[in-house]
Amino acid sequence: MISSPNGLRAERNTDSDSKVNTLFQLANCCALFSAVVFRPFFFRRVAKAYRHIFFDLDETLWDFQSNSRRVLHVMLERHGLQEAGIPVQQFVERYHHHNERYWSLYRQGRISQHTLRLGRWQHTLRDFGLDENAAPALSEEYLDLLPAQTGLMAHAREVLHYLQGRYALHILTNGFDAVQRRKLEASELQPFFHQVITAEQAGSRKPDPAIFHYAFSLTGARADDSLLVGDSWEADALGAQAVGMDYVLIAPSGAASLPANARVIFGLKELIHRL
Repeated sequence: MISSPNGLRAERNTDSDSKVNTLFQLANCCALFSAVVFRPFFFRRVAKAYRHIFFDLDETLWDFQSNSRRVLHVMLERHGLQEAGIPVQQFVERYHHHNERYWSLYRQGRISQHTLRLGRWQHTLRDFGLDENAAPALSEEYLDLLPAQTGLMAHAREVLHYLQGRYALHILTNGFDAVQRRKLEASELQPFFHQVITAEQAGSRKPDPAIFHYAFSLTGARADDSLLVGDSWEADALGAQAVGMDYVLIAPSGAASLPANARVIFGLKELIHRL
């Protein structure tokens, strides 16, 4: 059957409209994907003149995940757990799961430091049917080995070299005082920072505004001339927002799991181009 010229023209117009609609749908999808996943903190160089930059330590500068994994492997081998049939990778994953859960409770002020240190080990041992009475000794061993590790997040030292001299740099961490200071010393990061402020020292922990006000009083900084660089929405972003301080979160795997208004970069090196 031969189509009339008018029918052929109508068919071509329908095809064209369909292609245009498809292109519009694709563009909308790309825009949505970009908005959800690729949300850089700054689209242009920052105009605001910061004087102080406060850094969180774990998973911001110091690579907690890799360093902790290395220590746990050493401990499992030392205690013969692998030979006893305990799957190393699963043990590490369960420990980190419980560690994050207990840290969240600790940040909320719902548990003590002692409970945090023991509970994460007790729950991990329980998951594998192991003796929970070993938790205190394992906790002490872990906290002795962990701060000696020196793995850093990508470009950490390069970025600190760039920022040093341009800004007053400080550490603001919820980590245990002695442990965090040993990490800084072992990884040779201590000289970059004017002040190292820990939750134990301040008597409060992020996101409590009290630790920020303590940090301001110690450093001479103000909320309006300071930037916080961290990795936790709960501790860093909410804490900074509570005192009117700018923040940026490091999110190497993307920002899809963060609120839509989160200020995010995907790696420390972006700070060189944004500040």
